[in-house]
Amino acid sequence: MTNSVVNKDLKITLKGKDFLTLADFSKEELMYFIELAIELKEKQKRGIPHKLLEGKTLAMIFEKSSTRTRVSFESGMFQLGGHAMFLSKNDLQMGRGETISDTAKVLSRYVDGIMIRTFGHHIVQELADNASVPIINGLTDDYHPCQVLADLVTIYEKKGSFEGKKLAYIGDGNNMAHSLLIGCAIMGIDCTVAVPENYEVKADILQKAQERAKDTGAVIKQVYEPVLAVENADIIYTDVWTSMGWEDEMQDRLKAFAKFQVNEELVKHAKDDYLFFHCLPAHRGEEVTAGIIDGPNSVVFDEAENRLHAQKAILASLM
Repeated sequence: MTNSVVNKDLKITLKGKDFLTLADFSKEELMYFIELAIELKEKQKRGIPHKLLEGKTLAMIFEKSSTRTRVSFESGMFQLGGHAMFLSKNDLQMGRGETISDTAKVLSRYVDGIMIRTFGHHIVQELADNASVPIINGLTDDYHPCQVLADLVTIYEKKGSFEGKKLAYIGDGNNMAHSLLIGCAIMGIDCTVAVPENYEVKADILQKAQERAKDTGAVIKQVYEPVLAVENADIIYTDVWTSMGWEDEMQDRLKAFAKFQVNEELVKHAKDDYLFFHCLPAHRGEEVTAGIIDGPNSVVFDEAENRLHAQKAILASLM
């Protein structure tokens, strides 16, 4: 593994940049984040100080609640020597009608970076267009790039490389599916998403991932049969069937996704040493059985831990 901290060219390239989607980065830049995350993780485990953001402040805007996003970013800033400021929609005038652009310009005078977890992707884009500090996408309805960077860190740790690996995503064509398609395409991982009809990934995002895959040779596709996706897979990934904001569709979704559960029968089609991923929170008995998520092939808590280290790499690089 190269020592990412001394890669001066990439350090210069990434400083001050926004982190809105993985598609904004090259394979080399994503590898920089991954190796830096592993390096910072090792320093934390060994008790080696890494106060790379001493005196820096991160504003964290939450229009959608979260466990992992809030705690990992707040802990990460503390470990890097900085300070994180939690701002709910009720703490900001943005929730009372102040424009996104005005909010971006004002916060840029106070803080060194802004992380936002929100609904429409246009909100983070407008923040980025008007802020003079880095904007980090903590989640939107279309993308979840911080989670997938942590997933890539976990794959790299567990499998040693990305080449020749196959990831099967089973479930809703949501923000997780979108970011996994793009992340896998860039890093050269074959990725097949299996979705029910009417719950496909967005066509333009699938096309974007397939375009990026031309550089790495990754096979990127969408199917409607879980077994086709899981066949010979190294990684099986799923997410909840009803994401935040779609609760009124829950009963319809339970019916539509009934054949898309990751269970003991489905995983027989994967490699014996497959890894099970889930971004959490999970609904045992719905999208995955307890025997799989709590079984020996599951790495969901290592994956969750790596949110901290991946985001520290993002924060340290951009801020």
